[in-house]
Amino acid sequence: MTDSIRVIVADDQQVVREGLVALLELLDGIEVTGAAANGAEAVDLVAQGNVDVVLMDLRMPVLDGVGATARITAEYPEVAVLVLTTYADDASIASALRAGARGYLTKDAGRVEIGAALRSTAAGQSTFDPEVSKRLVAGLAPESAADDSLTTRETEVLRLIARGLSNPEIAAQLFISEATVKTHINNTFAKIGARHRAEAVRYAYQRGIAN
Repeated sequence: MTDSIRVIVADDQQVVREGLVALLELLDGIEVTGAAANGAEAVDLVAQGNVDVVLMDLRMPVLDGVGATARITAEYPEVAVLVLTTYADDASIASALRAGARGYLTKDAGRVEIGAALRSTAAGQSTFDPEVSKRLVAGLAPESAADDSLTTRETEVLRLIARGLSNPEIAAQLFISEATVKTHINNTFAKIGARHRAEAVRYAYQRGIAN
């Protein structure tokens, strides 16, 4: 990563997209390297390199933000996605986290909050605005938690999942193989009753494991 955090803005509304670019250019340590009007354009820009974080809207034509996030996190795991959207409903949050988004803000967020979230996201941490955090902690807890007797290593893996790290990043952080990471994840999900990463993140926040 360069000294500045390189950001691509993806939003289908031109006035919003241009406004975000202008706003981010006022922040120290943030460099806007591209702007996309839909998810497909965002993926194309990421493929060209020169990006650390994509600031992603969800509702866009051609390819929506969830689809674009899934492609980016799968094909370019070194690039983080921070969602910035009008919507904070359960389905939107779960879909974005399941696709691999590392953070989730609503468009009520101000310049300082967005800048701080971009920096945290680029550093490998998960960032959620208060409303989203409230839903993660309270309203979206996994319904079935068969066994929460996690080992120390499983707890470490779950904490890193909640921070938004991918399997390769978790392996590097813990000095273990990706195959071992997958085994820990499978065991953890079985114990806490999680079907996917979004539910695991919610569980981690509810139980105070995320930090």
